[in-house]
Amino acid sequence: MTLPTRAARAALLAALALLTVGATAPDRATAVQGDWLYVSLTRGEAHPAAPRSADTRGTLLLCDPPQGHGHAAQACAELRRTEGDITRIPHRDAICTEIYAPIRATAEGQWNGRTITYEHTFANTCVMSARTGAVFALSN
Repeated sequence: MTLPTRAARAALLAALALLTVGATAPDRATAVQGDWLYVSLTRGEAHPAAPRSADTRGTLLLCDPPQGHGHAAQACAELRRTEGDITRIPHRDAICTEIYAPIRATAEGQWNGRTITYEHTFANTCVMSARTGAVFALSN
């Protein structure tokens, strides 16, 4: 995880905590209820001779109601069908090039009251999309 990613995640969690603490009692439950994932993508791969790529981007995917990125409704629908398990999203048929351009997809959050953690490095974005549906379909 790169330092900017850690800082962004810490800021996001701090903001979420402030929403929770700053809310009145009835609003506090509303502020943290629902299904959500912080999804991120990192291009490249880590190895001992070089640091992890600094090309990381992410967003908070909220599903009650769907919002967070351009395909939030589709991503939330896919996650609902699999009870939040990204690995159970049906694989789509796709014709992907054999160009190796690794991309690491990560997700952390809550689904039906359970903690969700997911991390996988795919050969390229085409393979990732075929395996994870719209969950990691972040805007450029």
